[in-house]
Amino acid sequence: MDSPSVILKGLHTIINEPDILITDYIAIGGIGATFVNSGMLTLISILILHRLKININGISVAAVFLMSSFALFGKNLFNVWLIIIGVFIYSKVQKEKFSKFIYIALFGTSMAPTITELMFFIDQPLLIRIALGIIIGLSIGFVLPPLSSFMLKVHQGYDLYNIGFTAGLIGTIYVSLFKSYGFVPKSNIIWSTGNNTVLMPFLFLVFSSMIISGFYMNGKSFRSLKKVYSYSGRLLCDFVTLEGFGITLVNMGLNGFMGMAYVLLIGAEFNGPTIGGILTIVGFGAFGKHLRNITPIFLGVFLGSLTKIWSISDPPIVLAALFGTALAPIAGEFGWQYGVLASFINSSVVLNVGVLHGGMNLYNTGFSAGIVATTMIPIIQAFRKEENN
Repeated sequence: MDSPSVILKGLHTIINEPDILITDYIAIGGIGATFVNSGMLTLISILILHRLKININGISVAAVFLMSSFALFGKNLFNVWLIIIGVFIYSKVQKEKFSKFIYIALFGTSMAPTITELMFFIDQPLLIRIALGIIIGLSIGFVLPPLSSFMLKVHQGYDLYNIGFTAGLIGTIYVSLFKSYGFVPKSNIIWSTGNNTVLMPFLFLVFSSMIISGFYMNGKSFRSLKKVYSYSGRLLCDFVTLEGFGITLVNMGLNGFMGMAYVLLIGAEFNGPTIGGILTIVGFGAFGKHLRNITPIFLGVFLGSLTKIWSISDPPIVLAALFGTALAPIAGEFGWQYGVLASFINSSVVLNVGVLHGGMNLYNTGFSAGIVATTMIPIIQAFRKEENN
């Protein structure tokens, strides 16, 4: 797509520009630099898992795909490392192996824009900016493991983006502190258009290769796909462990085509954020999502567009649908109608929680989904208990 010199220039721009939601790297750095950034972070993530001798399973796939997807609009080769190191320091303080927390480290890079903002864009001398960036970055990584374990109990596994929920709370605290000292992060919507003819064939080839490869790995059949659809998707639901890698690949590819179809049907664009949303659905196709439990989520956002003041093709709403599939376990566990309701509510909540963390948490929908799940689940369970009685 681009020459090496253009790619290097684009990577420099990506690293030095604000990354808060929504910042499309394709718009600011070009397609070549954006995909090099994503590819390198993906390969590095795989290498880390290999060096730690991690057995690849569903959560491994989801973690790697989240690095890939958000490296298209928020994570880059510079801003992810302090958070990962912070988790590493926590493991040493607790005298535990880092491998026990590696997924929290990878998922926890959702707060990476905070590092960029502190080091490049606050009105302070260079040394102070560097010191603040290091301290805040390490502290985010350090507190993520204990907090994420607790937050999982709060929503009971019905928000697949548990780290997004956790990071939203951490981000709310930090941004509140920042505002008290006069630093107010600026909102951002950078959204590229006009790249569908290039990006659509790319996605088609990727998802087709998943389905074909999975078909052959699964003994040239689609057996067990119905079993995958029988799972609610509630954390921790590892399709690789439960049904095998072959049929999981098929499920991931089908999820990818579903995401593509949704973007096309609503007339949205394929760009960094939307491809990131689709790849997230694909990655969690190994760890909780399938066509049966994500379809009600899309339907809930569509119904919201018929009655609410926003358009279904508005950038935040497009992402609310794609990333809102974090609520898929509600549809899988309690029925499609509850999934539709959760998504309908979340499409409003997600538009208002970003101000709390100032766009510093890339998993904004994970934050809103955690709030919705935490509110809805006790109510649903109470009514179901009455019905059973």
